[in-house]
Parts: sequence; C-alpha cells; structure tokens
Amino acid sequence: MISSRKVWIAFWSVVVLSFAVLGYYGYQIYQEAPPIPDRVVTTDGAVIFTGDDIRTGQQVWQSIGGHQLGSVWGHGAYVAPDWSADWLHRELVAMLDLMALRSHGQEYDPLTPPQQAALRESLRLDVRTNGYDKASGDLTISAVRAEAVGRVAGHYDALFGDDASLDELREDYAMRKPTIEDPERRASLRAFFFWTSWACSTDRPGTGITYTNNWPAEDLIDNRPTTAIFMWSMISILGLLAGIGALVWYMAAGKKDEEHLVPGEDPLLGLKPTPSMLATVKYFWVVAALMVVQIIVGIITAHYGVEGQAFFGIELAKWLPYSVARTWHVQLGIFWIATAWLATGLFVAPAVGGKEPPFQRLGVNVLFGSLLVIVVGSLVGEWLGVMQKLDLGTNFWFGHQGYEYVDLGRFWQIYLFAGLFIWLFLLIRALLPAIKSDKESGPLLRLFAVASAAIALFYGAGLMWGSHTPLSIVEYWRWWVVHLWVEGFFEVFATVVIAFLFARMGLVRASTAGKAAIFSSTIYLTGGIIGTMHHLYFAGTPTGVLAWGAVFSALEIVPLVLVGFEAVQNLREAKSAEWVTHYRWPIYFFVAVAFWNLIGAGLFGFLINPPLALYYMQGLNLTPLHGHTAFFGVYGMLGIGLMLFSLRAMNTQVVWNTKVLRFSFWSLNIGLALMALISLLPIGLLQTVAAVQHGLWYARSAEFMQQDLLQNLRWLRVVGDVIFSLGMVGIGVFIAGLTTGWSVKGTRQDG
Repeated sequence: MISSRKVWIAFWSVVVLSFAVLGYYGYQIYQEAPPIPDRVVTTDGAVIFTGDDIRTGQQVWQSIGGHQLGSVWGHGAYVAPDWSADWLHRELVAMLDLMALRSHGQEYDPLTPPQQAALRESLRLDVRTNGYDKASGDLTISAVRAEAVGRVAGHYDALFGDDASLDELREDYAMRKPTIEDPERRASLRAFFFWTSWACSTDRPGTGITYTNNWPAEDLIDNRPTTAIFMWSMISILGLLAGIGALVWYMAAGKKDEEHLVPGEDPLLGLKPTPSMLATVKYFWVVAALMVVQIIVGIITAHYGVEGQAFFGIELAKWLPYSVARTWHVQLGIFWIATAWLATGLFVAPAVGGKEPPFQRLGVNVLFGSLLVIVVGSLVGEWLGVMQKLDLGTNFWFGHQGYEYVDLGRFWQIYLFAGLFIWLFLLIRALLPAIKSDKESGPLLRLFAVASAAIALFYGAGLMWGSHTPLSIVEYWRWWVVHLWVEGFFEVFATVVIAFLFARMGLVRASTAGKAAIFSSTIYLTGGIIGTMHHLYFAGTPTGVLAWGAVFSALEIVPLVLVGFEAVQNLREAKSAEWVTHYRWPIYFFVAVAFWNLIGAGLFGFLINPPLALYYMQGLNLTPLHGHTAFFGVYGMLGIGLMLFSLRAMNTQVVWNTKVLRFSFWSLNIGLALMALISLLPIGLLQTVAAVQHGLWYARSAEFMQQDLLQNLRWLRVVGDVIFSLGMVGIGVFIAGLTTGWSVKGTRQDG
C-alpha cells in the first residue's frame, strides 16, 4: 500500500481538478441553455405564448408533482408520457395533416410515399429551423405550426382538466381528474410543454443539432443520434476497459498487507454508551417506521401502473393520487436511509472521541425533533401542492418543487440543510479529541470528517435555483444533489464508515483501513464527480457535457469490479472469530451492499450509461431498474447494516434472536432481485425496442404500455414486491422486539 501522504495528494488532486471541469461546464450550461423567448409569435405577428406564460407553466408543472407525473426531457416518472416527446410528436402529426390538407385536400396518411416524403422534408425545415431572435426576444413560428400547437394545446387542456372523453387515457396515465382545475394554470402549463418540445426539435444556432442533442428519437424531423453520441459511446467503453485493466494491474502488482490477528474477544464488550449515544435509539425507531410506511406507499405507487386511479377497486386517487404516492415513496426512502446513516455517525462519534461533549445529548434530541418536523411538514406540503391547495409562490416554499429527489419545498430544504450542519457540528466536536491524538486512526478519521462535511455542504446545491430558473440550469444543480451528494460523497461516507467499524472491531488495522479507504474514495471520485454530467446529455446542454460525462461516468464502474473481493473479505471477517458471529447480520448486510454495488450500480448502471444507450433508454423502465437496485441495494442495505451495528454495539451484553433478521435479509435480497429481473428488466427491454423502432413517444404511450404482455409483466412485479415487503416489515418487527425483549434471547457468556 502506498504512503498516506501520497494517497491524500491523489485524493485532493482528483477533487480539485474534477470540480474545476464540472464548474467550467456549469458556466457553459448557463451560457448555452435553451433560451426562453419573451414572446412566441406567428409570422403575421399573432402572439401565441409569452415568456411569463412559459415560466408560470413551469411552476404549474412543479405544483402537480413535476417529475412525479410523467417526465420532461426523459427525467421523471414512467406511467404517464414524457410530455416533451409526447407534445412534439402530436404537434408534428398535426402539422403533417394540416400541410396535407392545404396541398392535397386530404390528411397525411392516405397520401402516396413521394407526397409524404415531400411533406416530411417541408416539416423538417419548418421545425428544425431556429426562429428565435436574440435581439427582439421573439420566437417566430409558421402559421401552420401555430395551428398545430393549438390542436395539441386543446388535447392537453382536456387531459389535465375533466373532459369525460379522456377518462380512459387519464386512467392509463394515473392522473387524477381533474389534475388542474384552474384553466389559467392549464394554459400556462401548455406554454411550458411547448417550450420543452421546441428545445428538443430546433437546432442550436450554427450546429445542425437540437438543443437536446437530437433527443428524443423522432423520424419525422430526422431526430437521430449524432456523430458525437456514437463516437463518445465507443470512447467511453474503451476508457472503461482501460480503467479496469489499470486497476487490476495495480492491485496485482501492489504489496500485500501483513497478516492481521483478530482479537480473541470482542473489543466492544467494554463499550459503555454515553447519554447521547443512547439517545440515538429513537432515530432507529423512526427508521423502522419510515421503512414500513415507504413500503405501503410503494405498493400503492406500483399498483397505479395497472389500475391508474384505484387500489383494487378503491378509488384511492381522490385522496392519494399517483404523483403524491410516488413522491412520498421516494422521499421516505431518502429520509430513512439518511436518518440511519446520520444516527450511526452520532452514535459512533462519542465512542471514538472517548468522552461526551457538553450538551451533546440535548443536541441529538433537538436534531431528532427537527427531523420529525421536516418529514411530516414536507410530506403534508407535497400533498397540498399536488392537490392544488396552494398558490404557486407558496407551493415553491412549502409545497412540491416538482424535481425528483428534491421534491420538498424550499423552506423544508433550508431547514434540512441547517439540520445537516447541526449534525456535522455534533459529529466533529465529538470526534475532535481522537482526530488530534489517535495517530493510527488519523487518516481514517480525517476522511470520515471530510465525507461528513461534504454530506452537509453538497445538499446546499439544491438551493441554487429559484422558482423561475430555466430547466437546464435546475437540472445541472439537481444532479449535484442526486449524483454528487447521494452517489458521490455518500459513497465515500459508506466506504470510510465500514472501514472504520471493522477497524474498531479489530478485524483490520486502522492504518491500513485508512489508506485503503482514501485510495478507494479517490478511485470512486475520479469518475464520480465529472461523471455527474452523464445525467445531462439531453438536458439542453452543449456537446462538451456529453463528451466528458460519457468518459468519466464509464470510469465510475472501474472500482466496482473489485467489490467481489470486498464481499469475500467481509464474509471472511464475519467468520474470523467466534465473537464476530454476534455481528454476523450487520456484516451480511455490508456483503449485500457489495453485491448490489456490482449488479445495480455496475451492471445495470452501465447498461444505460453510454450516450447511445441512454439516447434510446432515457425515460424507460431500465432507469428504475438501475435506481431500485443501486439506491436500495447499496444505500438501503448499508443503512440497515449501520443501524443494526449501532443497535448491536449499544448493548453488547445480550444475545439477539436473529430468526427474523435472517428471514428479512433473504427476503429483501430475493424480493429485490425478482422485482428487477421478472418485471422492470423485461418491460425496459421491450420499451427499448419500441423506442428504437418508433421513438420514445411510442415506448411511453398508452397504446404500447397497455398491451396485455406489458400489463402481465407489471402484475408479475407483485411476486418480488410481496417478498421484499415482508423483509422490510421483518426489520421493523425486529427493531420493535429489541424494546419489548422479543428479539433478545439471553446474555452473552463471553462478556
């Protein structure tokens, strides 16, 4: 293993250089985002929409759930259409019919192939030509396009309203009736959807490529993968192979660490929890409760895919529409996983520091109260927003922001941001004595402090946009939260926490674990920071974003090829001494983290990662395939493992009754695998075929998704969901049993 100084130099070099690149392209996105015109006008001067209509429409879209009801530019939910692709295709079809009527006296479909080809060329020139004038701020469209926009606008007004003729389609999309009662809000929403589709279909000046890099696929206007998409896809694969080869070569050539003797008895037996450490137990009660509630709303959310407005005949959508259920399902997952991680930090810090800082218990309790307020307040606000009970300004602050993973209102975001810094303060002051005095564990503790500070700091990226910020810029900052905060620095936090816990248990040397954790984190962040841009390929960003994102996101997979070794090592440590069996199930959950890191983040992540793959797969069920297996498989399993370790260390003198834990462990893993393999994966692959052959609009349409085969595959998900749900309930039962005594079967004899 290389020296500690060298791994730190490598770590900070990667961080600084990577953020320099990410920051530069952030500046480019600000400069080159699709413009919002002051007015959308026809060639004869008639005003169709204004810039204020578009910006207000974006707020309306946010208020109905935004990404949680259909998607825009491929980001969001998967039952309703991608609104940008759907609007675009409907507009193009309407334009062809109108042009055919004017030139041939009949609609487009009955025309001869040569006549159709001529009309398609006229359509392509009309739509792909950029009519935006920067000097005047006007976007000029043809009269025929304006008439087609009116037709599509009428359809959307009826769909988001209460037109009875669209009841069946509304149910297919899992939309409540009416989704928006106010006709003025519906009019603004139409302006926003027009603008998102315009960005998908109009060439960026001087490029011959649309603002969204020719996404989505649309044959009617020659929206096809660009040369850059092909080229950088191939380069990314070559980069992945080179990275894997270099890492394997390095690991094979490196010096092996000296053998480490595992202690003969449990080093944690003498641990006496301080008052603040004991105060964290209620965090874990909340974790268990939120897990069960998340599963309930998750079952409802999944069922809306087959019965769009009801739950086995109960018209539940009147009170809990799909967009609310899905919002809560996502938010509760984030809340309970983050709570488990944060509580583990609060539990471990005083034990490591060696003493209880003044008022630490009070700080832990105040933070817990704030957590409850944020959870309940944000969930209620999101319901009020989707149910259209709030004005648009209030919705932004207290309701539903509409952006997946950062749905909660701005007030609740700020409150959570402040709470994370309170947590960081409590953590660092408890760790400080050990950071100063413990030379052997110093590198590990310093990395732990860096990762903890990053968790607090990088959530602040979610505060970088306002209620009228253009969508491309919002997406840039949103993915700082989703990718950098969750997939980046939480990954570092996970690496260092597992290493630290094993070091405290004497299973590995602290010095060796510290250098290994810094090295692993450096490898993760080499691809992870710049790799953030792979989420932005088609979000109105310049081609440079696609190039850097493709290469470096492929490098994110490199360290995952070694997680098999990590899993084997964890299994060995679980059997290294008799006393370690008392920690078997927390360690087994760490083993599951390694497994799902390889499958969910690695295999399923790279499936949709290259630009050419994502060009067709973005917005399809292959995305939640990756999301479920990576988010729960890695971060959820780790959250459970950390919780169980903390509860185990909180009272080392007792022997657990682990029958329920054994059942839950296997139920969660088997259920997650079945959910992925017999439902999400085949649906996603079938959608991919449809997207390649016809376009995203068709792969997400009711016509395609309501076929018997697709319905049966969605019903098959019940098998995995039920098994998985039983495992989650089992965790809750076990946690409750630690309080009632049901989960304890005696006292340890080695204590």
